[in-house]
Amino acid sequence: MNNFDQLIKHEMATLDTVIRNDLGSQVPLINTVGEYIISAGGKRIRPLLTILCGKLLGNDSTILYKMAAMVEYIHTATLLHDDIVDESGLRRGRPTSNAVFGNAASVLVGDFIYTRAFQMMVQSNSLRVLQIMADSTNIISEGEVLQLLNIGRSDLTEVEYFKVIESKTAKLFEASARVAAIVSDASEIQENALANYAIYLGTAFQIVDDILDYNSSAEVMGKNVGDDLLEGKVTLPLIYVLANGTSEEIALVKDAIDNPKNADIAQIVAIVNNGMALDYCKDMARSYVTKAQAELEIFTNNQYRDVLHKIAQLSTERIN
Repeated sequence: MNNFDQLIKHEMATLDTVIRNDLGSQVPLINTVGEYIISAGGKRIRPLLTILCGKLLGNDSTILYKMAAMVEYIHTATLLHDDIVDESGLRRGRPTSNAVFGNAASVLVGDFIYTRAFQMMVQSNSLRVLQIMADSTNIISEGEVLQLLNIGRSDLTEVEYFKVIESKTAKLFEASARVAAIVSDASEIQENALANYAIYLGTAFQIVDDILDYNSSAEVMGKNVGDDLLEGKVTLPLIYVLANGTSEEIALVKDAIDNPKNADIAQIVAIVNNGMALDYCKDMARSYVTKAQAELEIFTNNQYRDVLHKIAQLSTERIN
């Protein structure tokens, strides 16, 4: 689509302005840490999803961008807390906030960003927006705890893995779409279609991120290859190897999960890449993309439906 890059560029620039304007505080440290986080950029797929879903429904209001910025604040706060819990030193290709400013400042600024997001929700004048975002942030927190409980588990099943994705990742994608539908006065059918699209898209994105942890680079990912394993996280590529690998591969992977700090990361990465694990994961991600795109069929074909279709397609092109 010829105007895809230009349209996305315009929406992202407008979103960036709203994000910066609304995050300001009278406390200098909050502004310093906040600007450090925001300037890191990132895909910002969740707030972009809010904007595009709204525009698909004919909404180009100021409140739509406010809700998109609110979604990004929620996501940013979760990343801050993630990095502290995981003791991460690198995100989006540069030192994490906690590595630069310390855990205390990062936690407190994360709390500020969370509460600012809820202040912005009130501006929607919609009880449903408040309900959806309150429920979603609660479920996201549950997902974080589930992931914590699953660390170091070599017996983790696919069902349990997808439960974490559903709570930790897909839920905020879903909320991003539902909020857009609500402030755009969408019908129930339209809202549910966009919500389903977002759930499938979010699931595909997370699977792709988990693939990239084993076959990409720090320059592309913005974090080190094998970081998930070093943090004790068992994701779909490892689950596949544990279910389908040779006895030697299974033993090596289990030992790496049990002792991640002493694991030969290069060896585990090679096991994942040399078998069928990544092909299995890629097929899984593409199946979710197909489901996501199918949800858009109820809408009139226009540039915003095309862009949403394209975003789903691009989510898996990162692994081609």
